Amino acid sequence: MRLLGTRAGSSPALGIVFVLALAGGCAGGASPQASGTAPSSAASPSPASAGSPSPALRDLAGSRQVGTAVGLPQLDTDTKYAEILAREFNSVTPENAMKWGPVERVQGTFDWSGADEIVAFAQAHGQKVRGHTLVWHSQLPGWLSDGAFTGTQLGEILKNHIATEVGRYAGKIYAWDVVNEAFADDGTWRDTIWLRGLGQGYVADAFRWAHAADPGAKLYINDYDVEGINAKSDALYNLVKSLKAQGVPIDGVGFQAHYDMTNPFPTDVAGNLKRFADLGVEVAFTELDARFKLPVTESALAQQATYYGQTVAACLAVPACVGVTVWGFTDKYSWVPSGFPGEGAACLLDENLNPKPAYRAVEEALMAGKP
Repeated sequence: MRLLGTRAGSSPALGIVFVLALAGGCAGGASPQASGTAPSSAASPSPASAGSPSPALRDLAGSRQVGTAVGLPQLDTDTKYAEILAREFNSVTPENAMKWGPVERVQGTFDWSGADEIVAFAQAHGQKVRGHTLVWHSQLPGWLSDGAFTGTQLGEILKNHIATEVGRYAGKIYAWDVVNEAFADDGTWRDTIWLRGLGQGYVADAFRWAHAADPGAKLYINDYDVEGINAKSDALYNLVKSLKAQGVPIDGVGFQAHYDMTNPFPTDVAGNLKRFADLGVEVAFTELDARFKLPVTESALAQQATYYGQTVAACLAVPACVGVTVWGFTDKYSWVPSGFPGEGAACLLDENLNPKPAYRAVEEALMAGKP
C-alpha cells in the first residue's frame, strides 16, 4: 500500500483542484449516447481553479464526520483516489474488507490484510474508522450455511467472530455496524440464518458481545430505507427502544441512505432522526449514494445534488447526528452498476474523479451549517 504523508505535513500539491463541471458524468470520456455522459455546462468554476485549493469537505465539517467507504485494490493502485480520500474525508468505512466472507473464508482462519491496510491508512491521515459489519445475512463464507450447525453452535460461532474481530481492533475503531439489515422491506424481521438459528435475541447478544470486546467503541444498528417515517423505520425504532429498555449497549442508529431517485426524497428526514435521537442514541447517515437510470443528464445531476444536499442539511439540523458517510466517492468504483443494471452515476465524483453538482451541494450544505 502507498501511504501518503500525514495530513498535517502534506504538501499543497496533494490538494485536488476541484472545478465544478457537469461534463464527464461517470463515462470516462465516451460519447453521451454510448455512455450517458452529460454535456458540458457553463457553470462557474470553483475558487480552486483560480490557483488555491478550496477547503476540503473534512475542513468544513467541524466536529462532525464526513466519511466514505473505502475499497481495495484501488487504494493501492490509484494514486489520485488515495490523494482525494486523504484530503476530503475525516472518516472511512471499509467497503468489504471487514465483512465475514473476506475475513474468515475458512472457519477459524482469519485474514486481516485488507482491514489492516485501511486502518493503517486512516491512522496515517487522521481519520476515524467505522467498522462494517459484524452480523449480516449477506457475504457470508460458504461454510456458514443453514443446517450446518445447531443453534448452540451457531451462537458460539457468532460470539467468537465478534470477539475476535472487535478485539483485534479495540481502540482503533470509532464505531461498529454491529447488526446490519435486520428487517425486511415491509418492517418484519428479515428471515436470515441468525433469526432462524438464534431467534430475535441474536441482536441483543451481538451488541453485548461487541461491547465486551471493546467497551470504548460506539455500537450501531444499520439499515436501508429507514430515512423517512414508514413501516420499516417504525420497526427499527421499536427495536431500538426495546434494546435501550433492556440495558443493551447500543449507542447509535445508522441510516444507509441508498437513494433510488425514481422515488421522491423521503419526507421529514430530520424529524425521523430526532425521534431516534430522543431514545438516547446518536444517529448518522452511513452509506449515502443516489442512483438514477442512465444516461446521465444535467437534470438528473441537478436532482441528485438536491438529495445529497438535503441529507447533509437534515444531519446538521439534529445535534445527535454525528456525520454523513458516502458509499464510495467516485463513480469509477461504485457498486451501483453491478447491483442495479442500467443505473449508476450515484457518487459525488464522476469516473474521472471530477466533482459533480452533488459535491458542490454537500460543500454548500456544510458551509451553511457552520457556526
